[in-house]
Order: sequence, then C-alpha cells, then structure tokens
Amino acid sequence: MSKDTELDMKDVALNDVDPEKQPMTDGAAANDIVASPTGTEKNGCVKVKIPEENDAKFTGLSKEELLKVAGTPGWVRTRWALLVLFWLGWLGMLAGAIVIIVQAPRCEPLPALNWWNLGPLYQVGDVAAFTEAGNLKGVEEKMDALNKLKVKGLVLGPIHVANADKVSTLEFGEIAAEVGTLDQFKSLIHTAHKKGISVVLDLTPNYHGKEAWFANVSVTNVAEKLKSALVFWLDQGVDGVQLSGVDRVSSLVPSLWKDIRAIVQMGEKRRLLIGVVDRRDAMDVSNLLNSSEVDLLLSGVLQSSCSPKAGGGESYVDCEQAIQELYSAQTQTQLAWNLGGRVHGHLASLVGSGLVKLTQVLLFALPGTPVFNYGDEIGLEDQDTTFPRMHWDSKDANETTQDESLFKDLSELRGKERSLIHGDFSVIHSSNSTLAFLRHWDQSSRYLAVFNWAPEAVTLKLTGANLPTQATVQLSTDSMPPKGSTVQLAALELGPQQAVLLSYPYSS
Repeated sequence: MSKDTELDMKDVALNDVDPEKQPMTDGAAANDIVASPTGTEKNGCVKVKIPEENDAKFTGLSKEELLKVAGTPGWVRTRWALLVLFWLGWLGMLAGAIVIIVQAPRCEPLPALNWWNLGPLYQVGDVAAFTEAGNLKGVEEKMDALNKLKVKGLVLGPIHVANADKVSTLEFGEIAAEVGTLDQFKSLIHTAHKKGISVVLDLTPNYHGKEAWFANVSVTNVAEKLKSALVFWLDQGVDGVQLSGVDRVSSLVPSLWKDIRAIVQMGEKRRLLIGVVDRRDAMDVSNLLNSSEVDLLLSGVLQSSCSPKAGGGESYVDCEQAIQELYSAQTQTQLAWNLGGRVHGHLASLVGSGLVKLTQVLLFALPGTPVFNYGDEIGLEDQDTTFPRMHWDSKDANETTQDESLFKDLSELRGKERSLIHGDFSVIHSSNSTLAFLRHWDQSSRYLAVFNWAPEAVTLKLTGANLPTQATVQLSTDSMPPKGSTVQLAALELGPQQAVLLSYPYSS
C-alpha cells in the first residue's frame, strides 16, 4: 500500500467520525472549512508529512575528507600557531616558577633535637611526699596528671638504698623498702612510656648525706659500683640518669667518669645524662658543662640572679647578664633552666608566691630545657625545711587551678612552637626590674616575653629590632591584658610582678 493511500484512509477515518466527537471541532460541522498553516483543510483533518527514507542526514566528514581538509594551508598555519603558543606559555610558567623559587627565602635547616629538648622535665625527689600512697605505685597513678601538664620527662628519686654518710650501706640496685618494689618500678616505666613520658632515675650515691659521693677516699669505689648499677637500671628501661656532684667525680676520677658517661650516652637509644651542681657563676657553670660533657647541667645560676635578694632593693640586671653569658657560650640544646629542686626546695619558697607565675613564664620562654620541682605548677611551698605533700584533693584545689592552667598553657606552647623550642634568643630591653626578650626562628611566629619584677606597674616602650607596632597576647600572669587581645608595643603596660608572652607573625 502506498503512502498516499495510507493518508487517504486516515482522512476518511476522521471524516466518518461524528462531528461532535471529532477533535478540535467544538461541535462544528464536519464539512466546515478552517484555515491551516499549510492551507485550507476540513475541520478534523490533519496533514502529516512523513519524511522520505532517502532524505539526507549529516553524519560528519569521513576520514578521507578530514585528511583532505587538514592538509590545507590555512589549517596547517593554525596548528603551528597553537603549538607555538602552547610552548611559549609553558616556558613562561616554568620561568615564573624558577623566579619564585629563587627569590623566596630559604628555610633554615632544623637543629638536631633530643626528646629532652621538646618540653619540660618534672622532678619528683621525694616519692613519699608526692602522692597519698607515698610509693612508686602512687607515682604511677599520677601519670595522667603529668601527661596533662605536657611534661616530656619525669626525673625520679633517688630511690636506692643508702644510709646517710655510710658508704657501706650503699646498694645502687636495691629500691628502698619504704619507696616500693622493682615490680612497681617496672610498671611505672611501662605506664610512663605509654603516655609518652621518659623516665630519668636519680642515682646520686649519698643523697641523704652531706657529700653526694661520700668522702674523697670513697669516690673511686662508689664510681665503680655505679658503673655496674647503670647497666642494671638501663636494662629496666630508664631513659636517663641524674647525678649530683658531677664536678667532684669528674675531676677526682676522670677515667671512671668517662666510663660512666659512655654507659649512659652511648648506644642506639639516646639516653639523657643530667648533672647537678651547686655553682652559681654563669661562666663557671658553662666551663663545667664543657668539661663534664653531660647533656644538661642544673645549677644555682638563676637562683642567685633571677630571684629576690635578701634585704630588699632587688635588681634583676644580673639575671639578664647570666642568661646572656650561658646562651652565648653554649648550644641552647645543652642549656637547662631551674630554680630549686630536691635539695633547695620549691619555686614558691625561693621567689615568693607573687612571682611564681612570672618565673614559670621565664623558665618556659628561655632557650633551653625548663626543669621544675614537683608542686611548682601549683605554687607549692616548703614547710619547716621538709618537703610538703601534694594536696591533690584538698580544699585549696580551686585556688591552685589558675596556676596549673598557666603551666599547662605554657607547656603546650613550648612543645609546639619552633621559636620556643629551638629559636634564637635576643634581649630587647633590660633594666633593674624589667626584661624583654625575643624568641624567633626562620619564618615561624615570633614570641616576645616581657617581665616586670617590680611591685608597681610600669609602661615599657618596645621599639626597634624590627619589632612591629603591635602584638597579640598569648599568655598573661594577670587578667589584663586578656588573652587574644592586641597591645601596642610602644606603650606596653604591665602590672606589678606581671609577665606576658606576646606573639606576632613573621614578615620578610
């Protein structure tokens, strides 16, 4: 059947339908004539154009046609122009990248650091006074509290058997019964390491007596005993050793001292050797640090120069001078800063309760490792020349919260900011009662520590040394200025015995 026939049948079909039922008739008669875009048609009849099978459809150019077109001169020139533009653009971006790399400031290589350079050390010299339990188990139970303080190392003891001034009773490898057992010690080591805290054991021989190494004639025998004891304790997992009186043993028996150092400091695992001396002259301490070759040396330098002098009329110029002398003579990774300790007592008793927070900021901000005695974080004081107990759950707990919070914040900053971990040290301002110094490293944020030891408020004008006009308060020992606020360095106000730690970004 032809297409014309099919169309005629469709027309008939529509005409045969009742006019009222035909589409689009609106009741009109079937033979009414209506206009249509294609001409006049009977109402109800629709002409549909059916495309022929041979109607042309565009299917694109064939391969041969494309090759023919592509070879024309116009397209050849276009392709070459696009190719040249591509390579010119690529070479331009490469040149720009090279210029940026060459002009950009180069990062300084990071210094070699050990675990004790990354945060504070915390000394527990009197185990019985540290916790309610009064033994090594009690110290282990407080490991969470130490972890919250962000301490990197616990300096424990001495805990070995040694009656005062009786060398015959010395047993380096035996733990005093009142302190605990070897199993408790192993458990403490395990728990501390899980918390990321290293443990340093104080093995000062005659720690209850007057002379750390007993009488002169005993030094050789004691040093020989210590050598074998060191191997035993290092096998138990300790991460370092602390010894008082290192000036004496290193000078009297230098060959034995060399062996002691080698046992502690050599090996794949880097262990810490801390020396403790009662010397207070900065250059004397620096020379001893060189000759003894200990990793850190605790001394009385800050106690003699950065704490109140007897009789009033205190001047803190010596504090800045002592710090400068040690810093200029030593690599800062070998410097340690402390006030007090197992022998000299707590920070609050040495500087007074009003200067505890200021001194905490000082120790944390100086270039080197800060070392604290237990309870320094809450302003614990000595009582009747005996070590007081920690009041973990006392009624005064709320009063110590602010001190401890400052300690935690300082410790956290000290452990994460490169300028505070290993940055350079520059004194910006110094007077009898005020001090300001800068810690800066490469392109890291700068930290400016400012101190006022005086009992009255001061206004400092800190300018020059590439200082900006303003800085942000990171920490303050007082409520004003508040943390996060901006202060003007040309008119910086500090309250009585106040310290602030400010920061500002690096700018090329």
